[in-house]
Amino acid sequence: MKIIKKIFLTIFILGFLSPFLILGYYLVNVDYDISSLIDYKPSVTTRIYDKNGEKIANIFYKRHRYYASFDEIPPRIIEALLAIEDTTFFEHRGVNPDAIFRAIIKDIKAGKMVEGASTITQQLVKNRLLTREKKLSRKVKELIYSIKLEQDLTKEQILERYLNEIYFGHAYYGIKTAADGYFHKNLDELTLKEMAILVGLPKAPSSYAPTKNYEISMGRANRVISRMYTLGWIDDVDYNKALAESPKVFDDTLTQNKAPFIVDEVVRRAGEIGITDIRTGGYEIYTTIDLRLQEAAEESLKFAYEGSLERIRGYKEQEAKSLKKDSTFEISDINTSILNGALVSLDSKTGDILALVGSVDYTKSSYNRATQGHRQPGSAFKPFIYQVAIDLGYSGATKLIDIAKTYTYEKNGEELKWQPDNYEKNYKGLIPLREALVHSRNLATINLVNDIGLTQILRELKKFGIANLPPDLSLALGTISLSPLELAHYYTSFANGGIQVKPHLISSIDKNGRTVYEKNEESLFITEKTQAFIMTTILKDVVTRGTGRRARVKGIEVAGKTGTTNNNMDGWFAGYSPTIETVVWFGNDDNTPMYKKETGGRIAGPAFSKYYENVLKLYPQIQREFEVPEGIIEVTIDNKKEYFSDISKPPRSEAELNPEAELVF
Repeated sequence: MKIIKKIFLTIFILGFLSPFLILGYYLVNVDYDISSLIDYKPSVTTRIYDKNGEKIANIFYKRHRYYASFDEIPPRIIEALLAIEDTTFFEHRGVNPDAIFRAIIKDIKAGKMVEGASTITQQLVKNRLLTREKKLSRKVKELIYSIKLEQDLTKEQILERYLNEIYFGHAYYGIKTAADGYFHKNLDELTLKEMAILVGLPKAPSSYAPTKNYEISMGRANRVISRMYTLGWIDDVDYNKALAESPKVFDDTLTQNKAPFIVDEVVRRAGEIGITDIRTGGYEIYTTIDLRLQEAAEESLKFAYEGSLERIRGYKEQEAKSLKKDSTFEISDINTSILNGALVSLDSKTGDILALVGSVDYTKSSYNRATQGHRQPGSAFKPFIYQVAIDLGYSGATKLIDIAKTYTYEKNGEELKWQPDNYEKNYKGLIPLREALVHSRNLATINLVNDIGLTQILRELKKFGIANLPPDLSLALGTISLSPLELAHYYTSFANGGIQVKPHLISSIDKNGRTVYEKNEESLFITEKTQAFIMTTILKDVVTRGTGRRARVKGIEVAGKTGTTNNNMDGWFAGYSPTIETVVWFGNDDNTPMYKKETGGRIAGPAFSKYYENVLKLYPQIQREFEVPEGIIEVTIDNKKEYFSDISKPPRSEAELNPEAELVF
């Protein structure tokens, strides 16, 4: 009998000591590194906003998470969480022995695992530090990790880490992410029912996700609310109100990407300024983009694109019906699948990029032609040459020579000839400078360069900051390669009254409430306001009665210039209203010709016009007329208005031309 008592006592002692022996074994033989929770730095989603604070997109690596400090988390959320998950959280030291024993008894009675006893600390450890394997060793590690964690962190720190680490379904990590994703709300805007939905999710995120199982999710939330009521943490009014509520739940994509070209460009530019953890660093990036104008730009570009396809289809039908075909150009050879376009729009005074579209359809082509595509601007470059002339004292009334010439030059030891022509294949003889630019006369422009002198033109053009100018007369026809954004940059010289401004896409970047980047505004004096205004009056005429008539917009003054390169490879329109500048480009991606009738005015002009029609609808209060600066002299010549200044002086009268006229009188 004594032997039996000793055996029983030994078994009892071993049974009592075995948990401690096991814990001791793992404490001695396993390295428990909790540094990733002590120095908690999870990957955090970066958010990109437009100029009005509207979110453009989330960008992240693997896990979508917004971080919320403990101070950001409403006390009601903490109460709801503790009510359903760990009521004695502030009383235990990481492990709740009472709950463990209750769970063991229930599991023994059921003959299987029916109830867990994990504290919030244990759940945090399990999610951050351990695998999901169901072994005794893992459970022991969980207990030890939890005890160690409670020694090094406060309860508030543990709650902060838990609510940022835990998975809330729908690929949302952290309660701030879930609040934004499911309800489009900040944490402090949540109702009690919405809080209850969120804290009820971690137990079974997939089953309780309100986007998948709304009714089940509401049932779980009601249990949370009932538990809070039972504990006396909410009163009758809050209890009944919360039970009756049926919150609206959103089922968004994770990225919520409203402007993919902007997002791609922001990521690229962030890398250039030294931000290497853009997808994990939790930045808040504020851009200059206006999402409403971005949408208008996308719509306008597609409108012009579809118009071009419709015209080409019409040309093909005509060709099919006609026995007489154009022997120099077969419309049936045109491959419209490679036709594409780009549009960029700036605030003329600040250089802020308001809209940027790199192709007609991002899903078909994500290549950003607005920033990366370099093409010849053709006649859209001519205003720079004419601005040089105006700054040298020329005026819109100055006569230019519009006749053909043959130029001889040497290349690789061989003498070659160049005989440029006008698009219309005719000559005007003498033509006013204004009319030469309004009707985009190639020969008058080349002769203007010749008259001023190529060397002086190149020297004067340097003030615009334009690089890689061709050192020959071909620059008069815009043979330089530029992206639409680069051309828009240089055009601010006209649109902003003679002051060129650098385009900006990113206004500022914040991280953890601290600004880590802010745009540096750069401007460059190009010419006097009067001289820039004279150019604007000419470019207004381009739109009202010249090559840019399809860019006209009812209700607002616009100025601009068309550009069509050799064989119709590129079609441009670069222009501006009193406050907004916009550049549109169309062409085939492989540099083959578009259809010969698809000029810059015909294909790009309608996109420009459509865009400004949308601008007026969105912002009817926008400035609609160009301001006339002091020093402008308006004169009527041949029933047409002409504009002069102290630099570009009016032509002398007959009396001034004939000094003896007074004597004769």
